[in-house]
Amino acid sequence: MSATAATTAVTPSGWSRPPAVAAVALLCCLLWGSSYPAIKGGYELFGIVREDLAGKLLFAGWRFALAGVLVLLAAAAMGKPVRAGLRRQPLRLAALGLAQTTLQYVFFYLGLAYTTGVKGSIMNATATFFSVLIAHWLHADDRLSLRKLLGCAIGFAGVVAVTLGGGAGIDGGFAWRGEGAVVLAALILAAASIYGKQLSQRIDAMVMTGWQLALGGLFLLALGWAGGGTLQAPGAPALLLLLYLALLSSAAFTLWSLLLRHNRVSQVAIYNFTVPVFGSVLSAVFLGEHLWAWHYAAALALVCGGIWLVTVERARR
Repeated sequence: MSATAATTAVTPSGWSRPPAVAAVALLCCLLWGSSYPAIKGGYELFGIVREDLAGKLLFAGWRFALAGVLVLLAAAAMGKPVRAGLRRQPLRLAALGLAQTTLQYVFFYLGLAYTTGVKGSIMNATATFFSVLIAHWLHADDRLSLRKLLGCAIGFAGVVAVTLGGGAGIDGGFAWRGEGAVVLAALILAAASIYGKQLSQRIDAMVMTGWQLALGGLFLLALGWAGGGTLQAPGAPALLLLLYLALLSSAAFTLWSLLLRHNRVSQVAIYNFTVPVFGSVLSAVFLGEHLWAWHYAAALALVCGGIWLVTVERARR
């Protein structure tokens, strides 16, 4: 029996079947894509004005602290060593949470307040290309190839395209506190993800992510309170939206982890190109943002094509 057949034989029914892999992977990407309009809707429901950075940090902090708790509860239910992971690597988990959740989302939530959900979802997809470039310098077995360089070039061309067209204001051009902050968040995510990959060799990946979300969320809450931030007393719609944001983070990661456990990374990662598509379409539907302008269509095509080229290269390697 081949290694692939043996692996398939011992995995739970359905997790290795192509239709099931596609369905679950697309569900995860749909959930991640829905976070763009959900965050912007949350600003309105919680009464967070564009200049209120401390309020945004509190909003993000509650989301990720709750998401981390949910992931840890799921890990404990699966019999994973939740408390042992924190005891073994407390400082490294705190550093990962500080970078991957706290620092990244300081810039992401700030940037998303000064740009549209459509542009934010396309800009944030640059994390894939940053990870390829960073890996070239840190890992001898993950060097850049012509195909990877082409994929990165096409992807960044999409980022340039999305800044073209449009008029003045939030829907036009490029601003460092808007689109620039989202791209910086993507760079931080790419670097922190590589560090997280190294740390996952010592700690269960699901336990690691649960702790980094929870700790990063607590850091965000501390920053928000230190900055004098407050949130308006939320009604039921605001609380439901906050719960949804926490659930989408915890559920998407848990499902993605199960897919990676029973399938090759390349079989799953190729679906990442749909995240900016879902994010753009859902922002257009729920926020009434423009999507079908030529520069948005061109940007989506270029970014998705670049991600596909990079992913196919990884599959062959």
